[in-house]
Amino acid sequence: MITTLGDLVIGSRILVRSKKDWRTAVVCRKTEEMISISVASPTGYNYRLRRAPDQIVDFDGEIPYLKARESDNWRDNYSRYDLRW
Repeated sequence: MITTLGDLVIGSRILVRSKKDWRTAVVCRKTEEMISISVASPTGYNYRLRRAPDQIVDFDGEIPYLKARESDNWRDNYSRYDLRW
C-alpha cells in the first residue's frame, strides 16, 4: 500500500530532508491543493514547507519520511533539533 502526504492527519510527525540534513516536521495544515508542514530548524524556530498531497511517504519501520532526491539514509545524517523526539 502506498501512503501519501495527504493520507497523514494534522499533527502527524514526519522526517524531511533539508539541504544539509534530515529534520523533524509536523503536518500542520491541509487543503485539497497543498499540505503545510512545520520543520524544526537549528536556530530553535520552525519554518513551513508546502508540498502536494500526492507526494509519497516512505516508512523506515514505523517512522514516516518524505522521499528525497538525495540518496543518504536519514539515520546517517539526522539533526536532532527538537529534543522532544
